[in-house]
Amino acid sequence: METLLQKYINPEKEELINYFKSLGLSVHLTTKARGHQGFFLNGRIDISKNIAESRIVPTLLHEFAHYVHSKIEPDMPKTGGTLKMLFQTDDKSFFEQLVCVTNFVDENSLCIRLYEHKARVKTKINEYDRIIKFDYPKFMRSKKFREFDKYIKKSNARYLLKYDRVKIIERGFFKREVKIYTIDSLERDFDMPRAFAAYIRLKSCTRKQARISARINKLKKYYEKPTELFARLIEALYLDKEWTEAIAPDVVERFYALLDCGYYKELGKIKL
Repeated sequence: METLLQKYINPEKEELINYFKSLGLSVHLTTKARGHQGFFLNGRIDISKNIAESRIVPTLLHEFAHYVHSKIEPDMPKTGGTLKMLFQTDDKSFFEQLVCVTNFVDENSLCIRLYEHKARVKTKINEYDRIIKFDYPKFMRSKKFREFDKYIKKSNARYLLKYDRVKIIERGFFKREVKIYTIDSLERDFDMPRAFAAYIRLKSCTRKQARISARINKLKKYYEKPTELFARLIEALYLDKEWTEAIAPDVVERFYALLDCGYYKELGKIKL
């Protein structure tokens, strides 16, 4: 008679790979995984050849979780899935708990460097704002800077309002001259008042701030997809079950209840 211990597959690399292959999945450990640590699509799991050995098993489990999820919600690859289908509940606290789990598993989800970079850029914006207001006390970022607009109209420096570096080709009768301007050489290239140079650099920082915000929003949208939250829960249970239970007690309790009744299909064969 099969014992409880024999029933389960231990989360070890070779044992997992053999189990996945027995289900008809193909597993590849020598690809770039489309630039990710791992990737699942159409019955194929790719694990990046560039990740550390210690990350292989968690990544295998992560990608297998996507496979299981796709069987619960077949349209998951397009929609990202739903927490309601994954956990059979509308409990709003599940999302917050799963985000905590994701932050534990993958510190990149916290976007710490991006937030630090954004804070530095904001400091520079405030610095340039003070420089401008020293000469133009009524200056407001939300309104037109008419004195600057009048000054910049016929200057090549106007191109630096949209780009940090530009190449201008000036054509004459007998030759053409190529000039390169950057926001770092404003004072050298143009006879420009300090406040106007600060305004151009403020505009540059504003563009940079918008790019950082867009990057943060894109990452948050990715990490907060239900399918990603679920996959990182599986990773977390492998990495540190006790801590995962501590930060997401309701989620873990619900997960194991559904796991025990076979809701997560082939995932129930893996010892978590």
